[in-house]
Amino acid sequence: MSHSLLDPAELRQRGFDVLVEALGWVNAVRFMHQYETSRLDYMAEREGILPTWNKAELVRRLESGSGGRPRQPR
Repeated sequence: MSHSLLDPAELRQRGFDVLVEALGWVNAVRFMHQYETSRLDYMAEREGILPTWNKAELVRRLESGSGGRPRQPR
């Protein structure tokens, strides 16, 4: 088997063929449905999860032993 890069269409087809061989058609389709494109806005969620620390603040918190954990919003 060649280890060269495949074009996207061939990669998709060969990958699905391997899934079908390993899992059967129904389970291969079920597996693929787990990876559908999300309609959620990752960047908006990320802004609500991650602290607004700059690099210096992150280093300060890590060095102080606070674990670098932000406070949870109330």
